[in-house]
Amino acid sequence: MKKKILLLFVLLSSLPAIGQINTDRVILIGRNALYYEDYVLAIQYFNQVIKAKPYLAEPYYYRAVAKYFLDDFKGASDDCTLAVDRNPYMTRAYQLRADALQSQGDYDGALADYVVSLENYPNDKFTLINLGVVNIQKKEYDQAEKYLETLLKTYPTYTQGYMVRGALYQEKGDTLKAFENYTEAIKQDKYLSQPYSMRGLLYYYKQDFDNALADFDEAVRLEPLFTGNYINRGLVRYSKNDLRGAMSDYDKVIDLDPNNLIARFNRGLLRSQVGDDNRAIEDFDIVIRFEPDNLIAYFNRALIKNNIGDYKGSLEDLNAVLAEFPEFYHGFYARAEIKRRQNDLKGAERDFNYARNEEARKNREMTAGNITEEDASKTREKSDKDIDKFNMLVVADKTEEEKSKYNNDTRGRIQNQQVKLSLEPKFVVTYYEKHNDLRRFVYYSPLIDGLNKEAVLPKKLRLTNSETSLNELQIQEHFRSIGDLSMQIANDSTNAYLYFGRAMDYMLIQDFTSAIEDLNTAIRFDSKFTLAYFNLAVVYTKQLELKENVPEYQSGTNQSDLATLGKTKTESALPTSTTILEKGNIEHELIIKNYNKVIELNPEFIYAYYNRAEVRYRQNDYRAAILDYNEALRRDPAFAEAYYNRGLSRFQVKDKDRALDDMRKAGEMGIVEAYSIIKRMTE
Repeated sequence: MKKKILLLFVLLSSLPAIGQINTDRVILIGRNALYYEDYVLAIQYFNQVIKAKPYLAEPYYYRAVAKYFLDDFKGASDDCTLAVDRNPYMTRAYQLRADALQSQGDYDGALADYVVSLENYPNDKFTLINLGVVNIQKKEYDQAEKYLETLLKTYPTYTQGYMVRGALYQEKGDTLKAFENYTEAIKQDKYLSQPYSMRGLLYYYKQDFDNALADFDEAVRLEPLFTGNYINRGLVRYSKNDLRGAMSDYDKVIDLDPNNLIARFNRGLLRSQVGDDNRAIEDFDIVIRFEPDNLIAYFNRALIKNNIGDYKGSLEDLNAVLAEFPEFYHGFYARAEIKRRQNDLKGAERDFNYARNEEARKNREMTAGNITEEDASKTREKSDKDIDKFNMLVVADKTEEEKSKYNNDTRGRIQNQQVKLSLEPKFVVTYYEKHNDLRRFVYYSPLIDGLNKEAVLPKKLRLTNSETSLNELQIQEHFRSIGDLSMQIANDSTNAYLYFGRAMDYMLIQDFTSAIEDLNTAIRFDSKFTLAYFNLAVVYTKQLELKENVPEYQSGTNQSDLATLGKTKTESALPTSTTILEKGNIEHELIIKNYNKVIELNPEFIYAYYNRAEVRYRQNDYRAAILDYNEALRRDPAFAEAYYNRGLSRFQVKDKDRALDDMRKAGEMGIVEAYSIIKRMTE
């Protein structure tokens, strides 16, 4: 028992000796976790370094990065302050603190930090665009325009710069210049959905519904999984009296996100308008379940319950509303009607007279203030709780719209915002998978099934190309598992399964060096251990991705680490691609060698062909990649990701017709991104 506890303490780096011996290695593993978006795990590693060497600036900074991506902006800014206290020349800490302060609404603090960053790097794209955004948020429009002018003179093809400058002019009320900038953003990158949706909203506000609809149609085609485009297109269609089209957009949002309350509320209103009362009530039930204080939803549900004769339920809803809004005369008229139907004539008369008096009083106040009750807008913001707007469709708050407009496109992972054509990710043998409602594929292999039936590992293995980060309990579980397996290995040092199991734990906690050591040891004791070869190739690839995308984990750079540490799928753009693997380097040879061995041992294991094809694609060896995808598809004609990736490979060799066939097949099988690519490649 004492030995087990000691092992666990060593693994968690909580002994002083670890700080003296291996602090750099713990930071490296923490940065692995950052790159692969395993932020909770990363924080635990940096905590241990801080405990061992609290005078170092780097672990505070990297912990701040992890907190930032977990939306703990206060924690991120506090950690950046601790980093700057220890190293006042760490420019990237000023950049990250500025971004975190900006997210908290501390625009003056953010401005001061961005200015420090700009003094050190006068042409830094990240800093210039955020200085523009902060000044827009402070309503210092002239200053914002100055920074954005500098940005676009330095980077004249920078799409996000035009989008932000368009937002600036829209804020100032100069819609002509706003249109010009959104249109220029589209000219710079016609495959980016955001400028279409921004220009579409501007057309909507100008009541130019035809042009608004055209822009939202294009935004939806380019980004078919983004719910905001469907919600906004639904508003446009509603304004054009296309209730069926608006309903289909809200249906789509709810398919993508069943708990989207804006879509639920709006669909409930539309359903009630077309007499689909029971299903309208279902939508409002869900809104009220998640927002039990949403009295506007209660009132609409009350009206619909009245329509279907549920007078008791309608009265309960109305009573809740009128207790909070005693001046809401529409509600008293409605309650009077229900009481009349229930033969409570005195109660009905009392409510009716009260409602009539309140209506007259309100009309007098509006006349005195020269206000008309008819609102030109057919919408209200989500946070607008004015009960008189009970029959208006809901839109996202302007603050949320602003957050989406600025944060998604100009801050954080800047390099990932341009629309590029990305391969579907590689497969890995692991214990966990990220849940995806849209893709319900089950990836099967007799190899996995056979090993699971032997019950030699602590958890069941699965194949996935959608890895997920660990939560705190899982992290602790895998550290404990390493300790347990280490003790078992001490007693059974030639058991390949034990080394494979510990390698799985190391891989999950992002310690790739230790994972590679254990996988190689497992292979040494079992030269036909197919899954060990497979995961060894995967881990070598992960290591190589880190090396290629974060060279030497550069500590002094003029680019924010927010742009290098946040990772999405490896990206490529036609007609050229980003090459992460160079022919001839040792890592490449090791990766290919291990996939070759998997195929030699088990030629039916299609995921080895698929992963090897990705490696060859990254080397620009597209024809070899196509051959591997062919082999995978010959063995499994329903392999959707292989169709998608083969389609991209065929585009690269100008085999357009067959590439489009592959994309159509991938789209049919549930990879909706394929339709966006079909659109752009058939223009």
